[in-house]
Amino acid sequence: MSHAGAPVGGLLVLVDPVARRLDGESVRIAKDVLSAGAAAKICLPDSREEFARALARRGQRRPVIVGDDRALVRAVGLLHRERALSGGVISLIPVGPVGSLGLAGSLGVPLSAVSAARAVLDGVVRVCDLLVDDSDGVVLGDLRIASPERSGARPAAPSVWNAYRSLVRTLVRPPAGGGLRVEADGVLLADLDEPVLDVSVSAREGLAEVVVRAGSGSGAGGGAGGPRVARVRSVTVSGPDFRYRADQAVTGPVRRRTWTLRPGAWGLTVPRQR
Repeated sequence: MSHAGAPVGGLLVLVDPVARRLDGESVRIAKDVLSAGAAAKICLPDSREEFARALARRGQRRPVIVGDDRALVRAVGLLHRERALSGGVISLIPVGPVGSLGLAGSLGVPLSAVSAARAVLDGVVRVCDLLVDDSDGVVLGDLRIASPERSGARPAAPSVWNAYRSLVRTLVRPPAGGGLRVEADGVLLADLDEPVLDVSVSAREGLAEVVVRAGSGSGAGGGAGGPRVARVRSVTVSGPDFRYRADQAVTGPVRRRTWTLRPGAWGLTVPRQR
């Protein structure tokens, strides 16, 4: 870690509209602390589009996001697509329900508005890895994929047409199993002919750690025997329509997705160790 230092052009404080609506007092405290310690431009966007435009016009100011995990992921995603992540540092002041701040806490950001604001002014930079998918989406924490069978859609009301569709699906269904093919750096960890319960991917010290939990079966990996773990640069998951949860947001359905690890892709301010 390195000292964050004084931002060259001051701070751009972007207050997420959800944070403003849910906890105006924490937002006010954050603005007061930051304005007392640095040149801070306060932006109060009313929509995601305004949020994106304000971030794009930051100039030399360091972006400070006041909001929850989703606001942070949105900001990092925008900077990634702008190819500007490696050129600076981003800060977060977590504001929102505790359940929406799990990522912030795992990254070392204090959940107190005062402590987080002080870290913005006098903290250190934590260099973080990033998972980037083939649609240019980003994952800051962990992602998890349940097998299509385990995350199946809500059953529809019975009808002749639904019964017919069910029969067709049965006739054209691929071999019995979880319906997920998992390749890690080109090595097959699971295939469509065995039941896959779930797959998790997370950044671990410059590599992506892939964990596949499968039931008994005769496919790649030879059936049961505990989770299959690999530490790789990229992982590809494919199969029938599946959804995945990344940083608490659910995406999909998709039939194929590849995630690639970008080591040390972005910097986040956190408190210095005393």
